[in-house]
Amino acid sequence: MFVDMPLQELQSYRPDIDEPDDFDEFWSDRLADARGSVAAPILTPADTPLIHQDVFDVTFAGAGGDPIKGWLSIPRNVTDNRPVIIEFVGYNGGRGDPLDWLGWPATGFPHFIMDNRGQGGGWRHSDTPDPSDSGAPSSNGFLTRGIADPKSHFYTRMFVDAVRAVDAVTSLPIMAGRQVMVTGASQGGALALVAAHLHPAVVAALPDVPFLCHIQRASAVTPARPYAEIAEYCSVNHRDIPSVLRTLSYLDIVNHSRRTTVPALFSVGLLDEITPASTVFAAYNHYAGPKEIEVYPYNGHEGGGTTQFHAKLQYIRRTVQEAKD
Repeated sequence: MFVDMPLQELQSYRPDIDEPDDFDEFWSDRLADARGSVAAPILTPADTPLIHQDVFDVTFAGAGGDPIKGWLSIPRNVTDNRPVIIEFVGYNGGRGDPLDWLGWPATGFPHFIMDNRGQGGGWRHSDTPDPSDSGAPSSNGFLTRGIADPKSHFYTRMFVDAVRAVDAVTSLPIMAGRQVMVTGASQGGALALVAAHLHPAVVAALPDVPFLCHIQRASAVTPARPYAEIAEYCSVNHRDIPSVLRTLSYLDIVNHSRRTTVPALFSVGLLDEITPASTVFAAYNHYAGPKEIEVYPYNGHEGGGTTQFHAKLQYIRRTVQEAKD
């Protein structure tokens, strides 16, 4: 069993995180490059057995103009103007099938699920390749792909994809006038926090057990993958360690969280080996906006499951109502 810090210590844990001097400029430049693509999202009605929602197969331009897939589900017979929920998928999964994503549309929310480029070999399939991968040497997995330079890193492309997903959804006439909220678990939680930081249309973030927080600590305290990919790479490429840590500092979610001001609801499992609780609390305690966190003392990376979904529904109701008031 993996046990991180006691809860009392976690609640005040605000570590110093390395931050590049050009952090803001770096991300501004990456988004400007991506937005040079003027291709409009393509929506194609999807043939599904679902009777309570309309589903569209979506393709939009992500980092480098690469085509990224997604599913957009719009509930039928819901007349109020509920926020659209943009959701991001966990590590090595993909968008799968529309039947995999019934929770948000079933509760009346339009829902967009972004596919993961180059992933989908682990637990749910993906339909999106990663043509911008240079093929440079890396360890198994995705954390060290393009690690020599933050401009070429796999997660730089993924972060830009997440922001471009918000661009795509907000450009659709059928989504006009709706607020945008972002969510996801693990890798999806990291992408949700990045989208909340880098896109002004996002009004709330709901990250569960987010990945890529306080990366240097995570790779030192847990032997679990995916963080073990970093140790594996550095155990072979000793001279590259300084450049590895520099690249990861552009990605570290703590550096994004300290710049994000929209309301956020986090979750954390205190027995989580994959995203250790201290790393989640590092991002939470540095988060600049109004924030709450649901703590699951006896859970690992699965977090709160259905209990957390109920918590998110209640949080959205409160957030929307407070915005109206």
